[in-house]
Amino acid sequence: MQEAATGIMHQIRWFEAYTLWFIIPITLLVLILLVVVMVKFRASKSPVPSKTSHNTLIEVIWTIGPVLVLLFLAIPSFNLLTDQLTFPQQTDVTVKATATQWQWNYEYENAGATPVAFDSFMLKEPDRAAAGKDDKSKYPRLLAVDNEMVVPVGKNVRVLVTAAPADVIHSFAVPSFGVRIDAIPGRLNETWFKADREGLFYGQCSELCGKDHSFMPIAIRVVSDDQYKQWLAAAATDLNKANKALMAAVDQPATVKVAENTAK
Repeated sequence: MQEAATGIMHQIRWFEAYTLWFIIPITLLVLILLVVVMVKFRASKSPVPSKTSHNTLIEVIWTIGPVLVLLFLAIPSFNLLTDQLTFPQQTDVTVKATATQWQWNYEYENAGATPVAFDSFMLKEPDRAAAGKDDKSKYPRLLAVDNEMVVPVGKNVRVLVTAAPADVIHSFAVPSFGVRIDAIPGRLNETWFKADREGLFYGQCSELCGKDHSFMPIAIRVVSDDQYKQWLAAAATDLNKANKALMAAVDQPATVKVAENTAK
């Protein structure tokens, strides 16, 4: 799994590790039992098979054992599901994500007098230089887009997810945020996340939506609150200029301060 960038994804990663403490012993137990049965009760070893058809102790164990395992799995599972589906009381940013074959459209609510809305296409290789996205370690092939969704770090982001009326079912999925929800024509679903660190995070449509299903990435750029406000104000009039200004601010290499040599 990708490195977690939200509290929900941290819980998902913990729950995945937690379940392994049950899955691994159960798998090993079943393997041992199979080996014992194959070795001890093979035809050459036991030509006359046992007629035993009932064992109270074994039946009690294999009834109570799974019940206890399911109980230990159910409690943290329900807690996680509740946290995922319980929206925070305060929403700082609301973005509507509309899917269509094969792109995403983002609309920012309450963005001011001039609404901010734009399409997000997968970045084509010939367009990398013009977009200033030559670094494939930061802008991976088949995942980088021309226009990222921009959100502030540490803020509650509500995402309204749907698909174009005449389109098919898509899915908005960003693994680092622990987010996955279907985009269904004629229906408005919603999810939320709160990024705990800045960076560029990627996802993809995770429903089989057609021949270009694998070329429908999602890119979310998480920046500081001040950078987000500056970008939002600039994007209302010139999205391309706003994106370039934001990239210049967040992609600039870190300066290295060299200590002065005081040796004489």
